Amino acid sequence: MRDISGYSIGVLVSMVIHVAVVAALIGSWQPDAVQVMVQPQYIEAQLVELAPTKKPQTKTPARAKADSAKATRAGEAPRRAETKGRSQTVGGIKRKQAREQEEKRRREAEEQRRRIEAELEQAMVKEQAQINAREDQRVANSYLQLIRQRLTDNWNRPPSARRDMETLIEIRLVPTGRIVGVNLLRSSGDPAFDRSVEQAAFKAEQFEELQQLEPRLFENIFALLKWRSARKI
Repeated sequence: MRDISGYSIGVLVSMVIHVAVVAALIGSWQPDAVQVMVQPQYIEAQLVELAPTKKPQTKTPARAKADSAKATRAGEAPRRAETKGRSQTVGGIKRKQAREQEEKRRREAEEQRRRIEAELEQAMVKEQAQINAREDQRVANSYLQLIRQRLTDNWNRPPSARRDMETLIEIRLVPTGRIVGVNLLRSSGDPAFDRSVEQAAFKAEQFEELQQLEPRLFENIFALLKWRSARKI
């Protein structure tokens, strides 16, 4: 019974306290009050990873020497490339100049060869022309000697002929050797003497031997033939 009475007293005390709290709350409540709510602020947290601190390495002499050689080679590489580029450029220019000089020498040699051939050909043509001219003159002389002899045989010296008289006539011939005209070029001063020379030409009438001549040789020498008849004694 003592325990139940104690429990009842505790319950009663608790009820009294609750009633008092409720009464206090109701007594202090103000319906028009503004309720302020504070928004919580959030802070974003990030995980930062710290890199481990490297411990400085001490280079050995061999490693330092190797690194120095590597750096030297790395520095020399651009210089070698530049030197190689210049060398290739210079080499290309020299090869081009060599080709141009070789081409120039070839052209000069070709021009010299052609010049020598042309000079040789001209010399051969000139020599052949001289040979032909000598042969033509030899043949012409033989026919001229025949014509002079026949005219001399046909000439009758007139009684009026005196010492140192001379008459020059021109005889026109055709390829058959026939005389078609006689002209007096220079008179002796004696008409009888001049006429005797002209008659000697007309008396010959034709030199048939001239038909054997080449047309070229006839036209050059015998188409217009001059004959001089003189009285020297």
